[in-house]
Amino acid sequence: MIKPYFPKGDETVAPLRHSVPRRVRFEEVDALGIVWHGRYASYFEDARAALGKKFGIGYLDFYAHKILTPIKVLHVDYHFPLTFDEPFTIEAVLHWTEAARLNFEYVIRNHEEKITTTGYTVQLMLDADEEVLMLPPLFYREFLDRWKRGKK
Repeated sequence: MIKPYFPKGDETVAPLRHSVPRRVRFEEVDALGIVWHGRYASYFEDARAALGKKFGIGYLDFYAHKILTPIKVLHVDYHFPLTFDEPFTIEAVLHWTEAARLNFEYVIRNHEEKITTTGYTVQLMLDADEEVLMLPPLFYREFLDRWKRGKK
């Protein structure tokens, strides 16, 4: 059992999930033929960007509203290695919060559905002057309202 990274929030709002398939490329492995630990941030990014695009809250959506979303925290737990040419999936899970932040959790599974890696990121929301927002911007609050009503 893997311990949750984020405390349970509003139980009526299910997390948003999206998975992307990948295959380990030669350039991603080390001399031992396993994925180099530094590549996992990029894997998380692949799934996070795909989830954002799917739900209309991707980088360009924030950018269009003059909002920056830098990563404040990146955490990775390695459970089992991935190897060259191995197919795998990366699942991004966006957890509900009404704060001006994005709490993403990630689960990477190999071709046997075995969990190989888990982790999380926390992104802050900044205005155009790079000041931390205390409340989410209007477009994101509207998204939260749709999410809570089940109309993502």
